[in-house]
Amino acid sequence: MGVILPAMAHASISTILFDLDGTLIDSVELILNSYRHTLRVHRGTIPPDEVWLEGLGTPLTVQFRKLTDDPAEIDAMVATYRAYNLANHDDAVREFPGVRDAVEALSRRRVRLGVVTSKTREGAYRGLRKCGYDGLFEVVVGADDVERPKPDPEPVRHALGLLDVAADQAVFVGDSPHDLVAGRAAGVQTAAVLWGPFPRSALEPQAPDHWIAKPSNLAGLASP
Repeated sequence: MGVILPAMAHASISTILFDLDGTLIDSVELILNSYRHTLRVHRGTIPPDEVWLEGLGTPLTVQFRKLTDDPAEIDAMVATYRAYNLANHDDAVREFPGVRDAVEALSRRRVRLGVVTSKTREGAYRGLRKCGYDGLFEVVVGADDVERPKPDPEPVRHALGLLDVAADQAVFVGDSPHDLVAGRAAGVQTAAVLWGPFPRSALEPQAPDHWIAKPSNLAGLASP
């Protein structure tokens, strides 16, 4: 299955914004291990992975707020999570086969490219470097660049503003419902990739404009 286009006509697409984890880089197992470690340290028990996966794509503070309303405990959990994640990052993070090749092909066509992630910008750059994406993205917007992270549209709108691109000329590519909600609210087209941790059934309620079953389908998102 390739890219499925909606029936209505769209403006020419000059810009593609990407989520990071689960879309550009395969970091989900590291994320889950970091979560398991944090809850083992702070609570002595590990809730099911589904508890964390439900909020995947939102910032750590938002995720841990579901477990406690104590700001000090949230800060401590975030610190434990980040320490474990950073210590194990380079050994655990992988690129999804074919994705970097597809992004490089878009860059050669002079499609404008950006990243919108719920990681900090520093963490995002580390993942991009590890997977060979250096120099491919004009902008990287992290959770520390905005007041209201995904699923709020602010990060997507911030990236559009940095690029000076109109919403109807852009598409946001992601693997989670939070990505699709943010993109839709920002007025851009949305594209759901099917190689991340979320099954199609979890993404269908957000009615993405495009379904991306394999990395080579990304080429069809941008106008020639």
